[in-house]
Amino acid sequence: MTLLAAFVGVLAAGGVLLIADGARLRERQAQTRETVVPADLRLRVGAATAAGVVALVVTRWPVAALAGAALGWFWRDLFGGRAAREREAARTEAIASWTEMLRDTMSGAHGLEEAVITSAAVAPAAIRSEVTSLAIRTEREPLDIALLSFAEDLSHPSADLVVTALTLASHGSVGDLNELLGTLAVAAREEAAMRMRVEAARARLRTAVKVIAAVTAAMGAGLMLLNRSYLDAYRTGVGQLVLAAVAITWGVALWWLDRMSRFVAPERFLTTAGADR
Repeated sequence: MTLLAAFVGVLAAGGVLLIADGARLRERQAQTRETVVPADLRLRVGAATAAGVVALVVTRWPVAALAGAALGWFWRDLFGGRAAREREAARTEAIASWTEMLRDTMSGAHGLEEAVITSAAVAPAAIRSEVTSLAIRTEREPLDIALLSFAEDLSHPSADLVVTALTLASHGSVGDLNELLGTLAVAAREEAAMRMRVEAARARLRTAVKVIAAVTAAMGAGLMLLNRSYLDAYRTGVGQLVLAAVAITWGVALWWLDRMSRFVAPERFLTTAGADR
């Protein structure tokens, strides 16, 4: 019965995590029309369930099962993310390159809409699908509306600046668009370079997060396997409360370190919510 109650507790904790994460994603979707990636959600649920069940079977402690489920849920946040960071830097660089393409294309006596459509075939791979969608929309709807959808697809602060400049140009409110696009391209490249410098400077902090989490988990597993009697004090109700306090403190510390190691990008200003207001 104790094992069954602990397993039910793991399932309940998993449900709470899913509800909290779903609420966070729904709020973000309402602001930027982002879509939830089912594959990422399945991976998180699978990792949390596996880690929680393993911890429950090995220790038979409900607190350890909950801690294992939480660790499995946030595993990719603590030990992954490199690909996402590299992809974001590549998108920033791609926005700069595409902006320069528009500038050079318009210098050849092409109009703005024609330049947008022409650039779709040679757009950088990191944003080619978004630029292709923009070219298709440009042929079907007004350019300013197509550009707003393009900004939502990219969801990038640098892209908001470029889209704002293009929108003003489509209304005839920009004097020298080529010079403005060149300036925005330089700013985007500088942002990409700054992001790389920040990521390099914070690599040591991210490594510290991984080492602390791995060593702590390995030490706990080692004590459980090699010196189980050392952990007998945690079998009681009071011991479980103490273990819960330790796990919460450990988790908050890891979350804090991980948050300090993240790059804080500028907030977007060209959003659907902002446009509606």
